[in-house]
Amino acid sequence: MYDKDTLYIVGNSRTTSDNAITKRYLSFFIGFVVKEHSGEIIDVSCSFTIRTTDEFIKSLFIGRTLRNFDENLEIDVKRRYFGSSQKAIIVAYKDAVKKYQEVTGNL
Repeated sequence: MYDKDTLYIVGNSRTTSDNAITKRYLSFFIGFVVKEHSGEIIDVSCSFTIRTTDEFIKSLFIGRTLRNFDENLEIDVKRRYFGSSQKAIIVAYKDAVKKYQEVTGNL
């Protein structure tokens, strides 16, 4: 399904204790499929309880990059996503950027 030049990077974070995602998964995860050398995000999925959440998060991230932290993406999340996991999305993205940089620095 994915080309051999792709990587799968997972960003982790926590949500509030009363969040349904925390009750179900204990943490919040976003899985990113990225092109190895450019960091371009080609697919995304997250731990979620509502299908629309996964689709909306996907629409925010596809076409962006894990190469460097994108402050405009953070602004978009804060401007457009008003679920209780807003901060968790940003933290998971930052975590994935860090992991991508670690992995590709060692390739």
